[in-house]
Amino acid sequence: MTMIQALRSGLDVMMGRDDNVVVYGEDVGYFGGVFRVTEGLQAKYGKTRCFDAPISESGIVGTAIGMAAYGLKPVVEIQFADYVYPATDQIVSEAARLRHRSAGDFSAPMVIRMPCGGGIYGGQTHSQSPEAFFTHVCGLRTVMPSNPYDAKGLLIASIECEDPVIFLEPKRLYNGPFDGHHDKPVVPWSRHELGKVPEGYFRVPLDKAAVFRPGSAVTVLTYGTMVWVSEAAAREAGIDAEIIDLRSIWPLDLETIVDSVKKTGRCVVVHEATRTSGFGAELAALVQEHCFFHLEAPIERVTGWDTPYPHAQEWAYFPGPSRVGEALKRAVEA
Repeated sequence: MTMIQALRSGLDVMMGRDDNVVVYGEDVGYFGGVFRVTEGLQAKYGKTRCFDAPISESGIVGTAIGMAAYGLKPVVEIQFADYVYPATDQIVSEAARLRHRSAGDFSAPMVIRMPCGGGIYGGQTHSQSPEAFFTHVCGLRTVMPSNPYDAKGLLIASIECEDPVIFLEPKRLYNGPFDGHHDKPVVPWSRHELGKVPEGYFRVPLDKAAVFRPGSAVTVLTYGTMVWVSEAAAREAGIDAEIIDLRSIWPLDLETIVDSVKKTGRCVVVHEATRTSGFGAELAALVQEHCFFHLEAPIERVTGWDTPYPHAQEWAYFPGPSRVGEALKRAVEA
């Protein structure tokens, strides 16, 4: 499966298992979504289970909160992560706080899906990675898969979760793994082991990272598209890097992170979002707190720049394998 097909399969499985699961958003019903993730679901489950919403992110999320409190399991799509900001008051002030403010009488078990990241020449309004914003909000879970297998398993686990989940989908990975070399042909998921996704029900834990590439020289902490860029960088630089795919950005699998950094003594943090106050800063702080006496070199960060995502200079902004490779070399040579 491609990641698109895996996500659609996850939605299909859960809609078939639970009549309370409803799917909606802009162009999600008849059209099947701008990336076709929900294609065919309306025809199969009807217009009351999969339907189009007005162009109002605040309205989409606000109605989903009401549905969730009432007992439904809404899975809503924000067409691009860049468009989520009109809904942030609903997400932060209502969905994330409902369990706490009602002393546990109500909760908001809902999933907010949104394609994120660059690499598709989308410019500043179709390329953002806002994950750090949501990790700052108590009461939310934030997830970002890097492959079809994890995408389906994490989506199923997110739908079954009793907390609101921000489910970020790196759109550059929808049709194949991307190592950052934009001038090379796209490798389809059909040629990769992680494209082999079971048809039926399975879960990937929401709070467990994966050791994507074992190694002993340096730990790379990353997620989403940057998992594949980091793998390419380590391979091309000839460095025995251990790559940790966080998968669940928050809650965080701190145990796997600490075990890896204590083993290697070095750490490089990689993400596509802007550098200042990016989630990499939190990761660096946690590594410093828990692994200080094991560190043999300063923690390195490779990120996007503190500018709007450019259209004409996409690949100067995108943290490609050359920038990641340089950080890996600095870490191991320090």
